[in-house]
Amino acid sequence: MTKPKKVVLAYSGGLDTSIILRWLQVEKDCEVVTFTADIGQGEELEPARKKAELMGIKQIFIEDLKEEFVRDFVFPMFRANALYEGVYLLGTSIARPLIAKRLTEIAIETGADAIAHGATGKGNDQVRFELTAYALKPDIKVIAPWRLWDLNSRTKLIEYAEKHQIPIPKDKRGDAPYSTDANLLHISFEGKVLEDPWTEPHADMFRLTVSPEKAPDTPEYVEIEFAKGDAVAVNGVKLSPAKLLAKLNELGGKHGVGRLDLVENRYVGMKSRGVYETPGGTLLHVAHRAVESVTLDREAMHLKDELMPRYAKLIYTGYWFAPEREMLQAAIDQTQEWVNGTARLKLYKGSAMVAGRKSPNSLYRMDYVTFEEDSVYNQFDAEGFIKLNALRLRLGKMAREKK
Repeated sequence: MTKPKKVVLAYSGGLDTSIILRWLQVEKDCEVVTFTADIGQGEELEPARKKAELMGIKQIFIEDLKEEFVRDFVFPMFRANALYEGVYLLGTSIARPLIAKRLTEIAIETGADAIAHGATGKGNDQVRFELTAYALKPDIKVIAPWRLWDLNSRTKLIEYAEKHQIPIPKDKRGDAPYSTDANLLHISFEGKVLEDPWTEPHADMFRLTVSPEKAPDTPEYVEIEFAKGDAVAVNGVKLSPAKLLAKLNELGGKHGVGRLDLVENRYVGMKSRGVYETPGGTLLHVAHRAVESVTLDREAMHLKDELMPRYAKLIYTGYWFAPEREMLQAAIDQTQEWVNGTARLKLYKGSAMVAGRKSPNSLYRMDYVTFEEDSVYNQFDAEGFIKLNALRLRLGKMAREKK
């Protein structure tokens, strides 16, 4: 790889990416452009601008991507009811293609020939960032410092920061008890004290949700309205995608909904333990399935459920911009044309239970399912239906008994 001259860095303003910034300037002799995305992580981003300016950066991009994040990434994923390994709502996974997409676009806009990120060589994020970048700009160069440098301990990082006059907050001098990643969909906790899968997460760790034990003693009902598979209103109030998800986070978090403790299979081959809070996403997932239950044809629903694990794996492993994900998305989106209606959820002590669902396009017919007398369903027809479906079973049994 030829030496890059100008690099766009995914920059949080934190200690690690500030060290990467200086390392790119000193060790790689690169002009650095910084990009900081606001995807609802709940942090003030102006300090990142000031820190970049202090370190001599001339081109600084700080962008609010919350609406795009929910509208173009979270909502399409939730149309699929995507769950990785049956439980994980993919909060970190779905944010990476958006960040990498914008990172690559800024490289094109500024004439940079490389991008850089702070993902480690052990995790999934390096794959997600780089697959996206290569899909959108095949000739892009990628610099991943954690795979290149020898700053492989907290002590070495602190020493490097001190040597190069990088301000170190007091709370960053010691080892953090775990690493976190936050956005509007979720917050994750990994590493350090959580590496032992037998160790229960400390109660004070959680940020978005109260513990179920401390949640209100009175249930709360919430109604979520959908149009073509996407949530559009909460309790009758129309909201933009990002504001809607923020509202659901507030409601779910208040009742302790959306905590997950998972040992998952990383794409790079190892197992890792992650603890997640996804309050709004959990409500969205439960409500969407409830509306689908009355609007989707049986075989379409079953086929969609069969496709879901493959779709979820593609997102987890970084293939958002791959043709197979786009193909599956087109099929999934076609099923959502009639997913219109409202789900009513009952929130109580960590659970979100479906308490009702309705749709103007409902396939549920009370005149067919009633146990009372009806005039539309001839129960005698079931005898022929059963006999025809049993025919291969009967023939098989008879053939085996001949032997």
